[in-house]
Amino acid sequence: MLMSRTLEPRSSRNMFQNVDYYTLLGVGRDASESEIRERFRALARDAHPDRAAAADKADAEAKFQELTRAMNVLTNPERRRAYDRDQSMPSARLSGDAVVQDYLELGGVAYHAGSFAEAAGNFALAAQRDPRDVRAHHYLGLASARAGDLHAAVKALEAAVALEPFNVPVLKDAGRIFRQAGLLAKAEKAFQDAVRWDPTAADARKAIDEIRAERAVRA
Repeated sequence: MLMSRTLEPRSSRNMFQNVDYYTLLGVGRDASESEIRERFRALARDAHPDRAAAADKADAEAKFQELTRAMNVLTNPERRRAYDRDQSMPSARLSGDAVVQDYLELGGVAYHAGSFAEAAGNFALAAQRDPRDVRAHHYLGLASARAGDLHAAVKALEAAVALEPFNVPVLKDAGRIFRQAGLLAKAEKAFQDAVRWDPTAADARKAIDEIRAERAVRA
């Protein structure tokens, strides 16, 4: 996925920022993990970016990623407790979010200007500020790869996948960059996970076939 599809203008990128995850998923604060997953699957089917018209795809991707982020947080007991705790301190949370968002904004501007090293630096600061922000790690990986630092790119995308192992766009980008770095087994697994979560991901299936053919030639 190109950065131009993930770093959207402020209006679409922030559509769901600061929306309560329970409200976003339409579940109660006492919902069980199975209830949250079931609700997510229902919402994800309707909100999948492939269903959106071209003009609406950016907003659809933003919504799909935020739904995925909400599900991943609320189905992880430790992260859910931390989220609930943070929700009780809105002033501190919003202050931290604003700083992270500033770094992400600066990184996005630099990226689109072709200053990939500068972009990576800003995304790295965002990741330092909030290590749980998957966007920071995701964008850091993309920018680092464009800057020619595949080691940093791989490390950042590993962190992004660890934070949101069901985030299909992140998995696809991770697979692409792992493959670029020559980590074919790791790349194949990322694409397999993408297909497991989104069986309609034809591009990920194609990448798996290509990687297997490449590994066979190398064997």
